[in-house]
Amino acid sequence: MVNKIYYLASCDTCRKIIKSLPNADRLQFHDIRQNPITEQELEEMYQLSGSYEALFSKKAQLYKSMDLKNKTLTEADFKKYLLEHYTFLSRPVFIIDDKIYIGNGQKNIIEVIKALS
Repeated sequence: MVNKIYYLASCDTCRKIIKSLPNADRLQFHDIRQNPITEQELEEMYQLSGSYEALFSKKAQLYKSMDLKNKTLTEADFKKYLLEHYTFLSRPVFIIDDKIYIGNGQKNIIEVIKALS
């Protein structure tokens, strides 16, 4: 399996994280705005994470503007929204050696750096 990063090129946080990575050349870069994630790619992430909700960003502006926080969302809903709009993906998402790392939390990024070192 190819090591990948799903990110947003226009996201300052993503760019800062990418700059800090050792051996970033070992990653296949996938800008989710230019090249939206496919259902197959989302399924791969789901298999590794065990949940669509784990991949879903509740910080997204769209989440607030669509008033989704006041709705009870199912796994099917999370999947639908993730496929509908790239902003719902909690970024960046790394898949390294068949392990998934979701989001930009410091602990997560430390784990990604270890995995790439």
